[in-house]
Amino acid sequence: MIERLLGDAEIVDAARRLRREDEVAEALARVAWSVVAEPGDAVAGTLIGELGAVDALAVAVGGSRQGAFALLDVAGTGQRALSEARKRWMPRADPRAVRDALRGAHDIDATLLLPGDACWPASLDDLGANAPTALWVRGRAELLVAEPRASLVGARASSGYGEHVAAELAGDLAATGTVIVSGGAYGIDGAAHRAALGVSGATVAFLAGGVDRAYPAGHQHLIGQIAARGAVVSEPPCGAAPTKWRFLARNRLIAALGHATVVIEAGWRSGSLNTAGHAAALGRPLGAVPGPVTSAASAGCHRLLREYDAQCVTSAAEVRELWGMGVGTSSHVPAVDPDRIRLLDAMSTRARVSVDELVRRSGLPPDRVRAQLGLLELEEEVRRDDRGWRRLRATAPA
Repeated sequence: MIERLLGDAEIVDAARRLRREDEVAEALARVAWSVVAEPGDAVAGTLIGELGAVDALAVAVGGSRQGAFALLDVAGTGQRALSEARKRWMPRADPRAVRDALRGAHDIDATLLLPGDACWPASLDDLGANAPTALWVRGRAELLVAEPRASLVGARASSGYGEHVAAELAGDLAATGTVIVSGGAYGIDGAAHRAALGVSGATVAFLAGGVDRAYPAGHQHLIGQIAARGAVVSEPPCGAAPTKWRFLARNRLIAALGHATVVIEAGWRSGSLNTAGHAAALGRPLGAVPGPVTSAASAGCHRLLREYDAQCVTSAAEVRELWGMGVGTSSHVPAVDPDRIRLLDAMSTRARVSVDELVRRSGLPPDRVRAQLGLLELEEEVRRDDRGWRRLRATAPA
């Protein structure tokens, strides 16, 4: 695939606008990886780590697999891991998708950030094989390496109490030089970003889709402000749609970038607990803001305080104290099945979809798609007829 990319003059010219001449092949390979692999794909990360992005791409979608099995030999399953991964990647291995990603980045003046660049945040490398292969940035890429950085997250359906606390914490921290990191969503995320901008502070928003697709739509103006005065960042390429799985994958970047993560308001099963789990697994200090004991909107924060050794946070000063705590706990929050989420993301409640199309949309291998469909059908989540598969009920993004 890399030969086809380098042989396309339009693609090479687009890459040259983003990178130096001696980096074109590396840049194209990493853009291609962002197209063919879902965020956090550990098999892709292992290949790239061992072979480099260019040679790993040849192994992934080319004909050569010599030595790759040994590199992926984890508990004797290296060959199977690579074979399954190739089934996920091959349906997406289209140079036109790389061309579209580069065009989209050029149209909005986005920056392609690669590992080793001056503005590449080394803290993301703590994710190991799950680290991003590249990042797309609109705005001030240098904020990704500015210090200190605090990740503030919480409920989308937030209360007035939660938004007040988020604004107080973010405004105080940003006014004193802390970069506020969050996800650009409704509720707590939006309150934290606005407070940081309101005191002329710095803020970074990680999106689940491409940086050219402001999501949610109601935050288009806010995300534009962040791009102009802070930084809007994404792992998927321009044009990529935000999906439930990509929201969850995006959470690991929010947790990894912050020197500490604070959950301000969250329900018992809030997606913010997923971010908290990543922070704990990475050894990042974890804080939670208590709320009224009668409020379901704070039940997740109370759960973190009671079950996962989060530190109680009530002020910006206590957030700053988290950075002196050192290594955090290795507690884990309840896991979700990523394959199930990715498959449901690829389906509609109206249109029927074939198995082949689900393979392409979800990035899962055919055997895994069929197995998941069988389980989902038993659980009455999906239904099949002679025209294909459809989802029986709509689900909100986590």
